[in-house]
Amino acid sequence: MIVSCQAIPGEALYVKEKSIMYLMARAAKMAGSPAIRTSGIRDVVAIKKETGLPVIGLVKIQYPGYESYITPTMKEVDELVQAGADVIALDCTLRRRGDGTTVNDFIQKIRERYPKQMLMADISNYEEGVNAFKCGVDIVGTTMSGYTDYTPKQDMPDYDLMKRLSTDLKIPVIGEGKIHTPEQAVEALETGVWAIVVGGAITRPMEIAKRFVKAIQESRGNRL
Repeated sequence: MIVSCQAIPGEALYVKEKSIMYLMARAAKMAGSPAIRTSGIRDVVAIKKETGLPVIGLVKIQYPGYESYITPTMKEVDELVQAGADVIALDCTLRRRGDGTTVNDFIQKIRERYPKQMLMADISNYEEGVNAFKCGVDIVGTTMSGYTDYTPKQDMPDYDLMKRLSTDLKIPVIGEGKIHTPEQAVEALETGVWAIVVGGAITRPMEIAKRFVKAIQESRGNRL
């Protein structure tokens, strides 16, 4: 189980003055996580220094004209390489890109500039996973399932997508997204994926608290 330790501006654990995600990563390492996934250059640097674990790094940023927001341009790739990210995660959905290129073009440009850099493709459906594999990424993750306009919205892991991709692709597949409980984590691994990523259920206290509050409100008929 890879733990995702992320906090972006506007979230409860984001501190403008300095990264504090290394503390979450410290806890994840103590619990036995073999790697960390994180967003933002300062968190990549701080977490690598703190834990010494492999880091899957990404940058979340929204540019005009881009529907994707996970490491969408070469600028973010360059920054992550300089920060020492062991794996760079990028949006490999087939959505619109503001520079007019396709995700296939983007992956090719990264490979030309950084031929030895490991890449993780965050995809939302089977077609995108196969496309990313054919483009030469090292890892495919189900990260974006339910977060694109054309994939079903559900508050549970996409087990079917995990199983199909892990069966058909010849590279590691990581199950990620909506894994809320230990039982779901076990079920996700049983699909045949190489690893899973768990984030919000562990490292986002506001999200965890909201889940409890919602359950209590629903049980009381919203009278809380």
